[in-house]
Amino acid sequence: MVERKEFIQNSLELNLFFGRIMKEHMTFIQASLPVKNSNYILEADEFKRSFEGLLMETVNIANGTISKEVIASKELATPFTLDAERILEDLTGVCINRDLTLAELKLISDPDYEFTPYIENYVFNLNNRYINLLQELIDFKERLLVQFMDCNIFMFIYPNMLDHLIKEGKYYLKSLSALQEKRIPMEDILEKEVFWNDIMGEHAQYIRGLLDPTEKQLFKTADSFVHLFEKLLKETKEADEEDFCKVTNKNLEATKDIKEFKTSGTEGIIQCKIKSIINPLLADHTLREANRYIRILKKALNNC
Repeated sequence: MVERKEFIQNSLELNLFFGRIMKEHMTFIQASLPVKNSNYILEADEFKRSFEGLLMETVNIANGTISKEVIASKELATPFTLDAERILEDLTGVCINRDLTLAELKLISDPDYEFTPYIENYVFNLNNRYINLLQELIDFKERLLVQFMDCNIFMFIYPNMLDHLIKEGKYYLKSLSALQEKRIPMEDILEKEVFWNDIMGEHAQYIRGLLDPTEKQLFKTADSFVHLFEKLLKETKEADEEDFCKVTNKNLEATKDIKEFKTSGTEGIIQCKIKSIINPLLADHTLREANRYIRILKKALNNC
C-alpha cells in the first residue's frame, strides 16, 4: 500500500517526466508529417497543448514536493533543453511552450513540505485527467501507425520509432494506473531494467540511422551501443534474484556510457557540428530518458 507522501511524490515525479515525454512525442510527430496531413498535424498539436496545460498545473503543485534526487538527475530538463526547444521551433515552426521549461528548471525540493489530504486528493484527480488524455493519445498514435504501415500516409520517422512512442505511452499508463490504486506496479526492478534496456537500445538504433553517412565514427559508436544493449537486454531477461546486483551494475555502467554519448551528441547537434537529420529536441529527449534510468538504477543498487 502506497502511503500519502509516496503517492503524491511518485505521481508528480512520474507526470513531470512522462508528461513532458508525451507532449514532445507530439512535437516530433508534428515536425515529421507532410503538410498534406494537416488534419493529423492539428490533432497532434491539440494533444501537445493539452499536455502542456496539465504539465504547467503539475509544475505549480509540485514545487517543494519532489525529491532532490529527481531534480539532481536532470531527467525533467537538462542544460540543453531550452536551446533545443528554441532551435526546433525556429527550424520547423512547431510552437513550444518554453515557459514550461523555465518553470521546471526552478523546481525545488522542500524537506519540510506538508503532504496534506487536500494535496493527495488534488493529485488523485490530476492523475485521472492524465490517464484520460493518455488513453486518447495512445489511440491517436496507434491510428497513425496503422495508416503508416498501410502506406496511406508518409512520415519522416521510422515505423519502429512510432511503435517506440506507443510503447512508452503504455508504460506510463500502466505505472500511473498502479499509483491510482495506491500500489507499486507489479513489475520488479529487473522488469523495469528490461523495459529501459530496450528503450536505450532503440535510441541507439535511431541515432545510428539518422546520422549522415559521412559521420562514420559516430555511426560505429552508436552501432556498438545497439549491440551492447541487445546483449544486456537478453542478460536482464534471463537474470534471477541472485544475479540482480551484477546485472544492475552492468546496466548502470552501460547507461552512464550512452548518457555521455548522448550528451556530446546533443551538444554537437545544437552547435551544428554533427551532420544528421536528428532534431535537437529529440537528442535532448533521449538524454533525459538516460538520466532517469541512471537514477532508477542507482536507487536499486542501494539494496546491494
